[in-house]
Amino acid sequence: LEAVARHATEFDVIHAHIDWLHLPLLSRLGVPFLTTCHARMDLPGFPDVVRRFPDAPFVSISDNQRAPLSEANWIGTIYHGLPADLFSPSFEAGSYLAFLGRLTAEKGPEAAIRIAHAAKMPLRIAAKVPRGERSYFKEQLEPQIDGEQVQLTGEVNDETKRQFLAGAAALLFPIDWPEPFGLVMIEAMACGTPVIAFKSGSVPEVIDDGITGFVVTRESEAVEAIGKLSELDRRQVRMQFEKRFTARRMAQEYLGRYRTLVHPDAGEVHPGIRPALAQGSEPDGVPAP
Repeated sequence: LEAVARHATEFDVIHAHIDWLHLPLLSRLGVPFLTTCHARMDLPGFPDVVRRFPDAPFVSISDNQRAPLSEANWIGTIYHGLPADLFSPSFEAGSYLAFLGRLTAEKGPEAAIRIAHAAKMPLRIAAKVPRGERSYFKEQLEPQIDGEQVQLTGEVNDETKRQFLAGAAALLFPIDWPEPFGLVMIEAMACGTPVIAFKSGSVPEVIDDGITGFVVTRESEAVEAIGKLSELDRRQVRMQFEKRFTARRMAQEYLGRYRTLVHPDAGEVHPGIRPALAQGSEPDGVPAP
């Protein structure tokens, strides 16, 4: 933040990704700025801080994310995006169900195991065991991982993640918390893999029900959805990803917000906006999720 303060006037707009810590500083520098929050908005104390800065512009990563703090100065919702060529799709029907994410209760790994058993399909779990969740893993999950129907493959990188997702019949996303976005859903879609997700948080905004997967409310519905996977076209899943969730689309939408902040009274397009990202950026200048 000290570096931001020293160099603030060198930029047209400052884009912060560090929750609220920057608000007292950037509100006084006189340089246009906006904030993208990447976590839930109902954490203790956070609404109280944001209310002290009613003019500070915010961008949400889903409409649902902003619900606990509707009075903030929201200037738009911009969904996350991925480089279009990061994952190559597979249009062949997969042979197993996939679970990808942190092994915490709120992510629903136990539900995924029960769904896979009920559907009589193998489940592969690619995940890291968080340090604070080792007892949960040992007590609740490890006894159910038999290495055959339920397999733990460990962590994955971009290449092994592509193989893992592309080979799946569907990604299970049985969350039990208000997920602000859920990047793994669009990673699966980029691979042509449909998603079966519980209706919570951003899920109804990300998944086009009946096109890129199925949005369900309970485990029995998820089992029924597995039986309907043949009705989905994996090419359409990939096409929806390219239409809605590419990094280029995300960057263009952010550029539109930058222009509005820098030239609020002008209707023309102003190229050459130089954003300073308070967290960092991808090599091609796309805001880092």
